[in-house]
Amino acid sequence: MRPIDDQPFLQLHPDDDVVIARRSAPEGTEWVSADGGQRVTCREAIDLGHKLAIRPVAAGQPVRKYGQLIGYASQAIEPGEWVHLHNLGMGELKHDYEFSTDVPPPPEPITGRTFMGYRRPDGRAATRNYIGIVSTVNCSATSSARIARHFDESVLADYPNVDGVVALTHKGGCAMEFDGEDHRQLARTLAGFARHPNIAAYLVVGLGCETSQASYLANSQSLVQIQIPGQEPDHLPLTMNIQDVGGVAKTVQRGIDVLNEMLPEVNRVEREPIPVSELILATECGGSDGNSGVTANPALGIASDLLVAHGGTVILSEVPEIYGGEHLLTRRAVTPEIGQKLLDRIRWWEEYAKKFDATIDNNPSVGNKRGGLTTIYEKSLGAIAKAGSTALQDVYEYAEPVTSKGFVVMDTPGYDPPSVTGMVAGGANMVVFTTGRGSCFGCKPVPTLKVATNTPMYERMRDDMDINAGRILDGASLREVGEEIFEKIIAVAGGEPTLSESQGIGDEEFCPWSPGPIF
Repeated sequence: MRPIDDQPFLQLHPDDDVVIARRSAPEGTEWVSADGGQRVTCREAIDLGHKLAIRPVAAGQPVRKYGQLIGYASQAIEPGEWVHLHNLGMGELKHDYEFSTDVPPPPEPITGRTFMGYRRPDGRAATRNYIGIVSTVNCSATSSARIARHFDESVLADYPNVDGVVALTHKGGCAMEFDGEDHRQLARTLAGFARHPNIAAYLVVGLGCETSQASYLANSQSLVQIQIPGQEPDHLPLTMNIQDVGGVAKTVQRGIDVLNEMLPEVNRVEREPIPVSELILATECGGSDGNSGVTANPALGIASDLLVAHGGTVILSEVPEIYGGEHLLTRRAVTPEIGQKLLDRIRWWEEYAKKFDATIDNNPSVGNKRGGLTTIYEKSLGAIAKAGSTALQDVYEYAEPVTSKGFVVMDTPGYDPPSVTGMVAGGANMVVFTTGRGSCFGCKPVPTLKVATNTPMYERMRDDMDINAGRILDGASLREVGEEIFEKIIAVAGGEPTLSESQGIGDEEFCPWSPGPIF
């Protein structure tokens, strides 16, 4: 039998009808089963991460990967053929749903580990120390951004404990129902960032006539402002409206003056040891490929299990990218009610897609497909591996504060910026982002670690990829890379900059999700 680093393909499960190319395999490349009893020769070239059929599959019959259904053959498939869009389709998925029938026992607790974080006055743990400018509406985005731009490296040089000033600008905030579902969700998202532990102080900037009123945000979300010792409680404004202040120039200058008074107080905080149990990890995958579910995602799953064992929290998001694998999670739900909450969100997405004459299988992007992913079922089975193997403790609405420990799900879209925005609004203070095609994501005020699924992309994009999980295709163990990710999480939480932070990425990725109509 060949050594693993010489095997051109990986078989992920004994029941699979396909194997995965560990590297680009030309026509004539041979796959040999682990016991040497089966040999299949490629009838055509198979790219890295793509699928080779090792069994005959009749038209209309299921095709399996990970031991699970990933679609149905749209035409007869013979051993040695490339399996992709031309011969594999979504079909009609019929799952036998079970609730709480396979709840794993809690992991053996691990205690004593700490990271060097910031302890806020209310007791919460922060991994970074930012000032935020919260724009209520796109009409105040320019003013907010101009205030933030004033505080460049030369200004912040006198405040070494301040990581930066971030303008949380977006494209919405008006033309929605006042106090309607979208308005409340936007307010929940904006407030989640304003009071995020990584935001030490903030200023809300509005226009004055928008639906998303600054006063509504402050009052409905019970926002409070930083207090300066020796000053009156209302010395610094919580909100400013451009129309009230007298225009853009006056608003920008007033905002700069306010932040100049905040800086000395924000700079007072210093890092201290904080239990790893206080980390809330947002997991995300973007620019996925056929190796995402083989290398980076399951390795992150091991890191997720380690964090849960340390008492921390792990968030799995992108419910449209759970679709097709939700039956595995409902079995792990600690109660049937929590399993049903997840299934309810799946059904919501089905109805949401129907409103636009779409299907959830439209989710795999052009890049996903070029990387070897064919159906949403295949993509989802790989995506849910990020969350590891522990019990599902709860399911949260978008941007809802996450209070449970352990593994939870948050309902977000599959588009990376609004997905991460929702998890950060919910309290995530670390992000790990896996990518096969090469997503260059950052998210102020929370650090984002990026994990590459394959070595060729990692080598091309060394300035952007923090960890290479492609080593798994060369023989490294999932456990080894998972532990590497976990240790990097602790180091970054303690102040080590990620590559996206080193490049200043993260000012443009704040993207609240608005699923409703714009009037």
